Amino acid sequence: MEYMKLEKIDAYVHAHQLGNEIWELVDQWESFARWSIGIQITKSADSISANIAEGFGRYYKKEKIRFYRYGSGSVWETREWLIKAKQRKLIPDQQADALISGVEELPKMINRLILYTNQKLNH
Repeated sequence: MEYMKLEKIDAYVHAHQLGNEIWELVDQWESFARWSIGIQITKSADSISANIAEGFGRYYKKEKIRFYRYGSGSVWETREWLIKAKQRKLIPDQQADALISGVEELPKMINRLILYTNQKLNH
């Protein structure tokens, strides 16, 4: 019997990559921007994949889904911080739009993960 691996879950992989992209971007900002918006956006972006990973590691279906939903909440927080960073000219418009678009793909991915978990687990 082959088990699912975290690194094979689309939502996790996508969120992990976005978190790394945002980290690299924020790392280049001036001190004030890093300490105000930068810390917030980095924490929320990293929280998406971290919550998916934590949910993946839980035994019971309800626990798994609860953490997947926490990750979904962090998606919307990250989107908000990206919009603020764009408006405050911390991220070029085109790059911000690409990141926002990438973040906006995650709710559907996380919902598919929740649906899959609901269908495949009995407990």
